[in-house]
Amino acid sequence: MTPIVTVLICLRLSLGPRTHVQAGTLPKPTLWAEPGSVITQGSPVTLWCQGILETQEYRLYREKKTAPWITRIPQEIVKKGQFPIPSITWEHTGRYRCFYGSHTAGWSEPSDPLELVVTGAYIKPTLSALPSPVVTSGGNVTLHCVSQVAFGSFILCKEGEDEHPQCLNSQPRTHGWSRAIFSVGPVSPSRRWSYRCYAYDSNSPHVWSLPSDLLELLVLGVSKKPSLSVQPGPIVAPGESLTLQCVSDVSYDRFVLYKEGERDFLQLPGPQPQAGLSQANFTLGPVSRSYGGQYRCSGAYNLSSEWSAPSDPLDILIAGQFRGRPFISVHPGPTVASGENVTLLCQSWGPFHTFLLTKAGAADAPLRLRSIHEYPKYQAEFPMSPVTSAHSGTYRCYGSLSSNPYLLSHPSDSLELMVSGAAETLSPPQNKSDSKAGAANTLSPSQNKTASHPQDYTVENLIRMGIAGLVLVVLGILLFEAQHSQRSL
Repeated sequence: MTPIVTVLICLRLSLGPRTHVQAGTLPKPTLWAEPGSVITQGSPVTLWCQGILETQEYRLYREKKTAPWITRIPQEIVKKGQFPIPSITWEHTGRYRCFYGSHTAGWSEPSDPLELVVTGAYIKPTLSALPSPVVTSGGNVTLHCVSQVAFGSFILCKEGEDEHPQCLNSQPRTHGWSRAIFSVGPVSPSRRWSYRCYAYDSNSPHVWSLPSDLLELLVLGVSKKPSLSVQPGPIVAPGESLTLQCVSDVSYDRFVLYKEGERDFLQLPGPQPQAGLSQANFTLGPVSRSYGGQYRCSGAYNLSSEWSAPSDPLDILIAGQFRGRPFISVHPGPTVASGENVTLLCQSWGPFHTFLLTKAGAADAPLRLRSIHEYPKYQAEFPMSPVTSAHSGTYRCYGSLSSNPYLLSHPSDSLELMVSGAAETLSPPQNKSDSKAGAANTLSPSQNKTASHPQDYTVENLIRMGIAGLVLVVLGILLFEAQHSQRSL
C-alpha cells in the first residue's frame, strides 16, 4: 500500500501549523507506519519515528487537530520512537509528523508527513475494466470504480508498488450511485497490474470505504497462441460439467483461461506434458446459465509476466433455457446419395432469432443462421451441397435469442442423415442427372432386388448349337470328298 508521500499527493491536504518547539540543526527523522499507513478499522498499527542514536526524546503530532491518544502512550515506549495504536478507529486518522531531540541538544526539523488512513467505514465499491481486463502489451484500459452510495471522491491504488494513487471526484449517477473513471496505461508485461479502489467522503479524506475486490489486468504479448478445445462438446445442459483444454507445441510453464467480459481468470501453475505438447485442463461445472460465453486461453513462462497471444475464441453454450424447442427436417430425405444437394431445415412456432445446427461427435463449432419469419413459423435453411459420406450422422437444432446468443433452447428431436456412395459403373456418369440416377439405384434396396432378376439365354444357346452343327456337317462333306478323290486315282 502506498505510504507517506503518495497518500499526501492524493489527498492534497494543506500543511498544518508547526510545533511551537524551536527547530534546531538536527537532521529530520523518518516517520513510517507498520504494517502500513492504510489500515483496516479495528486493526493494530504502530507509527515509528527514527532519528540519530543520541536521541533523548521523540514527539509525534497531528496537523490541524490534536491527537489525545498520543499522550496516553507510556514514555518508555515513546523514548524508543514507537507510537502504537492497538485498535485503529477514525479518531486516529490524520496527517502526522514527528521530530526528536532534547532541551540541551536542540530539536530536529519535522519529518515528512504521514497520512494515516482507516478503511472499512463504508461498503466496498466495485472495480471493473472496460472493455476487458485482458489488455495487449502497450495498450490502455479504463477502470470504473462504482459505489451504491453517493460518495464525493474515489481513490485507485496499485497493489505492491509505491506508485502514486489516482484520485478523482465522483461522477453522479441515478438513484444516488456514484462512480469514477480511471485511465491506466500503456501497460507492459514487466510488472503486475493489480488494483483496488476506495470511496470516501470529501469532508473526511482519511476515512475510506472497504477496498474493492482485487482487479488484475492480464497483459498479452505476441508469442505463439495456444489452441482451445472442449470435451465433450461446446453445448452443455445445466448441472453438467465440461473440460476446456488449452494446448500448445510451445513449452509454456503455465496457462490461464478467461471469459470475455469477466474480471476473473482461471490459472494453472503448471502444464500437463503430453507427447511433446504442453497442456492444461480446466474443468468447469456443474454449469449454470452464467457459464455461457466466449472463452480464450493464453500461456506464459514462469520467469516472465507476459502472456502469449490469445487462442481463437471458443463459445460455450447452455441448453435448456427456453420452454419451446425447434424441430428439424431434411430435403429431399434422410437417405441420399453422395453428390446430391441436401438441405436441413430448422423450424419453430416460437420466435427464435437464430438457429444452431449441431452434429453429434463433430469437433467443429455449431452452424448458426439468422431465422426468417414465414408465418406461422420461424425457420432457417442449412444447405449442404454436395454431400459426401462425411455428412452422415445425427443432427439436432437449437434456437437462441439475440439478447444472449450463448443461451439455447432445448434440442430438437434427432435426425439421422445417411449418405451412400455412387453406384459402381465402368465409366463415371456423363451428366448430373445420370449421376443422380446411378446413385439413387445404389440407395434403394427394392431397386437393387428388381435389377438382380436372372435373364433368359435359351435362344442364344440354340443358335450357338446350330452353328456348331453346321460347321461339323461342312467338315464331314469336305473329308468325304477328299477320300473319294484318292480312290479314283
